[in-house]
Amino acid sequence: MSEFEIGNLAYLSVLGVAVVLWFVSDLRQSFGKTVQQALAWGLIFLGVIAAVGMWEDIRTAARPAHSVFADQGRIEIPVSADGHYYLTAEVNGTEINFVVDTGATDLVLSQEDATRAGLNTDTLRFLGRAMTANGEVRTAIVRLDEVQVGDYTDEDIAARVTQGDMDISLLGMSYLNRYEQITITKGKLVLTR
Repeated sequence: MSEFEIGNLAYLSVLGVAVVLWFVSDLRQSFGKTVQQALAWGLIFLGVIAAVGMWEDIRTAARPAHSVFADQGRIEIPVSADGHYYLTAEVNGTEINFVVDTGATDLVLSQEDATRAGLNTDTLRFLGRAMTANGEVRTAIVRLDEVQVGDYTDEDIAARVTQGDMDISLLGMSYLNRYEQITITKGKLVLTR
């Protein structure tokens, strides 16, 4: 053990002993109240564990969905709580979540999303390079059979798969240029065909 680990262990031991001594001294004064407080803290602890375990589901449920107005030729995407615009598209028949990124040159899939869309990432050649906020990443050029957003289906779409870590795929300008107009107004991003 290093000196740092020994110091941490000593600190945690002293802290643990202090908590146990406080609990024992409090227990002598009012057993019912102590049990009640211990139960309350236990429930709070379980609630925090449940929230952490379900965080992805909570985030997905809180993320607003996009609206398609086919008769008007537009797709409206409300701004999310984090200030970004999220859209779900079908790539090769599989639903993929994207962040709409007008600063990204290409439609970029994470390796996980590429696999879900039926691409074999083991055979991809990551020869391209892209600069991101986290530095340079390697990319592989791919062709997607189909990308569907609402009622709009586009075929044979050029895209990239990144070798870097990405939480969500990017819907960049190579795809967004298929729309006649991209407008941000009143908390919505509107794609018009």
